[in-house]
Amino acid sequence: MRYAQLVMGPAGSGKSTYCSAIAQHFENERNPVTIVNLDPAAERFDYSPTVDIRELIHIDDAMEDELLHFGPNGGLVFCMEYLMENQEWFKEQLGDDDDDYIIFDLPGQIELYTHMKTIKQLAELLQNWGFNVCSVMLVDSQFMVDGPKFISGTMAALSVMINLELPHINVLSKMDLLSKTARKHLDNFLEPDPRALLSDVKSNTAWGKKYCYLSKRIGQMIEDYSLVRFVPLNIKDENSIADLQLTISTMIQFGEDQDVRMTDFDQPDPEDNDGTEAFD
Repeated sequence: MRYAQLVMGPAGSGKSTYCSAIAQHFENERNPVTIVNLDPAAERFDYSPTVDIRELIHIDDAMEDELLHFGPNGGLVFCMEYLMENQEWFKEQLGDDDDDYIIFDLPGQIELYTHMKTIKQLAELLQNWGFNVCSVMLVDSQFMVDGPKFISGTMAALSVMINLELPHINVLSKMDLLSKTARKHLDNFLEPDPRALLSDVKSNTAWGKKYCYLSKRIGQMIEDYSLVRFVPLNIKDENSIADLQLTISTMIQFGEDQDVRMTDFDQPDPEDNDGTEAFD
């Protein structure tokens, strides 16, 4: 069995940093892992990708082509669709080793995950190649410290979960950058309470008055159905990383088919023991 994490999220949410930190965690645990860069617009990252989509197509190829003339967003979509049209190249690059564990670093264009089908097609392709796949969505915790933004992020996460139909986990990244006050405020949202979520909605504004009831119903839905949960991640805390990876390993059944490690002990020599020493 092979295993894969599809790491996604808005631009600047810390995807590449997450991939690098997780790779280091696996190395410390002596578990082999590889990283695949699927962001055709990437400029730099802290890891050396085993496979790089930029060797197949770069976003500049789509933006500077005389016939295409795509902008940045359209160029990213075109590059991902081009990858799906070149499956043989992709499969050859990935290889076919059993027990592969691959982390896919995806582009930071949220539309690719919320409603477009390209990433879903990628997941289905990997599953056909024998991968157990999960989606890991990163959201910058610094933009989730008030009720309206938290509701917005929750709705985006829910849209991704519905669109991809994969084992899924939502991660609040960059927790180490939050102040104590912001972190305490965010804690009120991790176990959704409609009153906490709506505490920052200004009902004295025209927008607040018009959509107050809608906001309340959304908050109530989040609480009643437990549709979305976020796992806070402090990339500088090894325990935080280990807890997250344990959850992900359970989701994709990583390690369940590995043999239990046994320790051999020397059998005692009957001649060295008259049967009474153990009871002294």
